[in-house]
Amino acid sequence: MTTPTVPLFLDCDTGVDDALALTYLLDVPHVDLVGIGTVSGNTDAATAAVNTAALLALCGRTVPVAVGAHDPIGGSYGGGAPHVHGANGIGGVDLPPGVAAAEDPAAELLVRLARDHAAGDRKLDVLAIGPLTNLAVALEAEPRLPELVGTVTIMGGAVWDAGNVSPTAEANVHNDAEAARRVLRAGFDLVLVPLDVTRQHRFDDADADRFTAAGDPLRLALGTMLRSYVDFYESVDHVRRAPLHDPLAAAIAAGEVEPTVRTTPLDVVVGGAEHGQTVPAADGPAVRVVVSADDRAADVIRERILHVGTVSNGSVGRDGVGR
Repeated sequence: MTTPTVPLFLDCDTGVDDALALTYLLDVPHVDLVGIGTVSGNTDAATAAVNTAALLALCGRTVPVAVGAHDPIGGSYGGGAPHVHGANGIGGVDLPPGVAAAEDPAAELLVRLARDHAAGDRKLDVLAIGPLTNLAVALEAEPRLPELVGTVTIMGGAVWDAGNVSPTAEANVHNDAEAARRVLRAGFDLVLVPLDVTRQHRFDDADADRFTAAGDPLRLALGTMLRSYVDFYESVDHVRRAPLHDPLAAAIAAGEVEPTVRTTPLDVVVGGAEHGQTVPAADGPAVRVVVSADDRAADVIRERILHVGTVSNGSVGRDGVGR
């Protein structure tokens, strides 16, 4: 039986694991990636758009990329995570430029696409793998957004596990906790993919070797990025394995990895020592929280990344440096 085509909007902060997630999605035949928004998180929104456009160009794909919010709601961008993702967000790899970003801001692009698809045969799904600022801005512009879209899959939070930017908070939620709280309370059909499950699935040096061995510019770049990402996780986890945060959320959103979910009422702490914590709360909205996923997740993601088509005029060397 043919899998129905899924129109998908990706909101991201590209990011090494975002780069892996994007590349994975481009190989899924039933996913129609109709738009991408960027937000400040791993790097600033404008740089994330440059990174995203460059990766699309290496794959020979054209998808509208719109720059979104630079600052979180009621705050200022904190400077990203260069110690994790490199100064440019993608492990210091220098990619040739892609197509310039769309004129519309990310939230406007999301609202327009949601309206367009709501009038058709299949609602737009949303995959958010960065802070949720753009979704909160889109909600303010279009309060009916939860009715217009299908499933919203979010990589974020640490529900029963420890955080990664504080003892209790995960980075995407922590970086704009107010936006996360608004999105959780808005009435979306939500699937949350938190650290609790993303830490269970990882890539390592062997995966980086597989990518670089492919020899083409895209996978040379991804292999170089991944090795720098593994370097960071070795410094904190003392093993050379990096969690598949964003790629796992992408594979769940695409329906290629089967999740086990626990429907849980959740709230987000805003302010104080536990700022950004996603906490079970009796009066919170019910959210489908992914607690485990198919053991084959890393294999599924890896094979897609190794299979995705690329342009033939390579411009990234084996060291991952643009030529």
